[in-house]
Amino acid sequence: MSLAFCVLASGSKGNSTVITNGSKAILVDCGITARQAVLRMEARGVDPSSVQAIVLTHEHTDHIAGVRVLTKRLGCKVLATRGTFSKMEGIDLPDKEIFIPGRSFDEAGFSIRPFDISHDAEEPVGLTISQNGVKIGFATDLGCTTNVVRQRLAQCRGLIVEANHDPAMLTSSHYPEWLKQRVRSRQGHLSNQQGAELVAEVGHADLACVVQAHLSENTNRPELAEKDLGQVIDQALSNTRTLVASQKEPTDLIILK
Repeated sequence: MSLAFCVLASGSKGNSTVITNGSKAILVDCGITARQAVLRMEARGVDPSSVQAIVLTHEHTDHIAGVRVLTKRLGCKVLATRGTFSKMEGIDLPDKEIFIPGRSFDEAGFSIRPFDISHDAEEPVGLTISQNGVKIGFATDLGCTTNVVRQRLAQCRGLIVEANHDPAMLTSSHYPEWLKQRVRSRQGHLSNQQGAELVAEVGHADLACVVQAHLSENTNRPELAEKDLGQVIDQALSNTRTLVASQKEPTDLIILK
């Protein structure tokens, strides 16, 4: 199999994505239960025992809730920044490794490059994961885009990009003002429009698939996210497949050739 990925779950209640080459796999985050992670991988034809490692983007509960149990069940290692691990004290992880943002490393045959992002966590990162010249990029849980983000996501064949909220829905929501300000801040979350703009900036003719991720259940709707991204796709990326990740069920297994 060529490089493939599936967003197992995405949203404020839990996030996880599996990347596989058919024989080995890694997870990016595991904020859902170990049982759900296993069931959702199996539902998309990915053998859970092929998972060699879990790579964490940051320490928020919706990204790490299932890590301890799943690592014990699968016997895989956990990789994260020093800052992320510093906020996970008390979570027993017998096999863990620290990586440094900006420095590429290899794991299970995949080339992984973490890069700095702006979010209200200790040392959060975005990621690119590649093999044989095919690259997947992750940019979720960030409040703004930077030159580093755009540079790292260039020439990806697959993208998972945040589309957290619709600005009008956020403004009219029941959220307290401090929370609205947090979401809008440069350490918060990208709106639908901001995520679409990022896709427009890094998109290219060989971009096969874009997955919109981390949609808020309270301040967004899939159709709103799709509309904003559709304006970008219609103009320049007509051959690019688009999907909206769900909290309740995994996406298709997306094979990148």
